[in-house]
Amino acid sequence: MEKIVKPTSGWLMLVVFLVLLLGGAGLLAIKMYVAGAVAILISLVIIAPGFTAVEPNTTRVMTLFGDYVGTIKESGFFFVNPFFTKKKVSLRAVTLDVPTIKVNDKQGNPIMIGAVVAYRVSDTFKAAFAVETYPDYVKFQSEAAVRKLAGTYSYDNLEDEEAHVTLRSSSDEINHQLAHEISERLGIAGIEVIEARINNLAYATEIAGAMLQRQQATAIVAARSKIVEGAVGMVEMALDQLSRKKIIELDEEKKAAMVSNLLVVLCGDKNVAPVVNTGTLHQ
Repeated sequence: MEKIVKPTSGWLMLVVFLVLLLGGAGLLAIKMYVAGAVAILISLVIIAPGFTAVEPNTTRVMTLFGDYVGTIKESGFFFVNPFFTKKKVSLRAVTLDVPTIKVNDKQGNPIMIGAVVAYRVSDTFKAAFAVETYPDYVKFQSEAAVRKLAGTYSYDNLEDEEAHVTLRSSSDEINHQLAHEISERLGIAGIEVIEARINNLAYATEIAGAMLQRQQATAIVAARSKIVEGAVGMVEMALDQLSRKKIIELDEEKKAAMVSNLLVVLCGDKNVAPVVNTGTLHQ
């Protein structure tokens, strides 16, 4: 468990260090070799190793002969027990670009997926001692989480029409789930996930062309369905207007012919060339 310690200022001990060092040099100059050597030895071997400078948003995790002593989180110049072993752990936010990897989605389709993860250390004790090197741990666990996420959801709902959440269309839900998955994995290392999001998503090369054609065909079918639906409504409105205003009386055969002609005009994908009929309706 992380323990915060507040060390003493290092400026006073710096003065003591300089006095001993300069005094020892002075003693050597006047040939008091033993006293001078002892003073210099104390300043360099005993006092000097106790100085530590902590930058903003960095910490020093300290141990004494293998036992965890505490963590310095306050920035400044300090003096601690010279026998402490001091390990630097940064509290700055770090952005990890998870390389694009090839995996299979829920339907078994090969896809290419990558992510960006922003994180920072929240527990210096776990980051320093729970894992070997926490940056490598974050990298490998983030990649594993992306692989699991890709296999849990479909790329889109072309094959899985009942899927409400897909990798392509539900970015908010997917990113939230990815952040949750990574947070669970990194909790052991004392890492807080600030943000996680998918930044690269596409079908694998071997099926990209076929899937593009399928998406285009689906879009064409959907557009045609809307066109037919609108055309039927317009034909119905035209017949109703002609009948209600008694512009022309049409029997069933004439209505069928008119409906056929109108649907051809309204549903065709090319402009229809008009033909002027100078005879009767039966010619």
